[in-house]
Amino acid sequence: MQVISSSRSEWIAPFTGLEPGQFRKLVRVVAARGGEAVTDGRPGRQWRLTLPDRVLLVAVYWRTNLTMRQIGPLFGVSHSAAHRVVDSLGPLLALAPVRKRRVDQVAIVDGTLVPTRDHRVAERSKNYRYSTNLQVAIDADTRLVIATGDPQPGNRNDCTVYRDSGIADRLAGRPVMADGGYQGNEGVIMPYRKPRDGGELPDWQEDLNAVHRTVRARVEHALAGMKNWKILRDYRRAGHTLAVTAAGIAFLHNLTITG
Repeated sequence: MQVISSSRSEWIAPFTGLEPGQFRKLVRVVAARGGEAVTDGRPGRQWRLTLPDRVLLVAVYWRTNLTMRQIGPLFGVSHSAAHRVVDSLGPLLALAPVRKRRVDQVAIVDGTLVPTRDHRVAERSKNYRYSTNLQVAIDADTRLVIATGDPQPGNRNDCTVYRDSGIADRLAGRPVMADGGYQGNEGVIMPYRKPRDGGELPDWQEDLNAVHRTVRARVEHALAGMKNWKILRDYRRAGHTLAVTAAGIAFLHNLTITG
């Protein structure tokens, strides 16, 4: 028996974080990307769930971080079928690369630790858990996520993960703001650091640092918003799937802003 269905709009907001209109837009995007044509890999056998229900299953899974054995019965399918739904539709929800941008668009980048149980990609980090370092960049004006990096071991600093994750290449040609942990990356705008002799910064540099902190806080708000999808608080799936999941959650987060 199916408990949750996309046909009942009252289930959508509390279980996905999206309003019904935003969810319908999400379904249209997935359909345009080929979601209707995806089957479970078994010739002659179609999905039991409709496309809207399959999209809902993925969104609910990311939002609640229930296990497959918990989420399958909510949609009236086996846990293995729920697993196949997530594997097949997850990539179709991923954030599309930004093809056009304003000349003056400023990006803000920051990293966040995602507790990850797959030790092949995770390492012990400053939160004393096996984690990965996920880099996220937003548009400073719209606050929309414009790029996510490939997760790297959590014991690596932002300054190296910025380059190794590929997000530096995705932001090439843009002015990029970041905190002081991105030393060594040419073109990244960072706050002024205090002199090594222990002196104080001039007033004009302190004023610029205050403005920098205010603007840069927007990316921290975006990271907090993305972690409302609880799968980013304890990632139990294979580590190589985290990049797609993070890109999908970035897209859902953008939908909550733009409608």
